[in-house]
Amino acid sequence: MARMFQLTWTGLFPRKARPGQSLFDPSVTRMRVALQDLDSNLHVNNGTYLQMMDVARNNQIADLGMFSIARTKGWAPVVAASTVKYRRSLRPFERFEITSRILGWDERMFYMEQVFTRDGLLYARGIIASRFLDRQNNRISPLDVVQEVTGDNVPSPDLPADVAAWARAMDIAPRQPSTAPSSSPRFLRFEPPQSEET
Repeated sequence: MARMFQLTWTGLFPRKARPGQSLFDPSVTRMRVALQDLDSNLHVNNGTYLQMMDVARNNQIADLGMFSIARTKGWAPVVAASTVKYRRSLRPFERFEITSRILGWDERMFYMEQVFTRDGLLYARGIIASRFLDRQNNRISPLDVVQEVTGDNVPSPDLPADVAAWARAMDIAPRQPSTAPSSSPRFLRFEPPQSEET
C-alpha cells in the first residue's frame, strides 16, 4: 500500500525534468526497503517489485519532461505486459537503485528495461511493454509520442534479441500478415465451465 501512495505522489508531484535527458538515457530511482515491502520470508515480495517499477517509470517520465505533455494531451501510460527475473533478495532497510531505460519501440509498444541493483550487484531485471492511451481509451502510437517529446522522427534501435522474442511470445509485437500457420505460441481462449443440471 505504501508504494501505491508513492506512485500517486510521483504522478501528482513529479520531480523536475533533467536538462538534456534523451529518450535513451537511463533514469535512476533510489529507494530503501520498508517493512511494508516484505513478505513472510522477510524479503521484498515479488509483487512489490512491480509497484516499485511503476514508481521508477513515473520518475523516468518526469526526467524526460513528459508529464506536462501527457496532461495537455490527455495521455496516460499503461502497461501491456511485464516479466521479472529475480536474482537476489532485497532485505529490510537495504538501499538499492532501479535503473530504467527505453530499449526501443514499434507501432504498438514501447519496450523498457528496469534493473534493480545494490552495491553494483544485479538483484532483479524487469522487461516492460507499455503504451499511452487518450481520454477515450484509444491507443496512441509510440511514433506520435516520440515525435511530441523529441520534435523529430527518431528511429527506434533494434530491440535486444531476448526482448524481441519475448514480445513475439506474448503476442504484443506487430503482427506480420502471412498465409502460413503461425508457430508462435497463442493463449487459449477462456471458456467458462458449463454448469451441470441436477
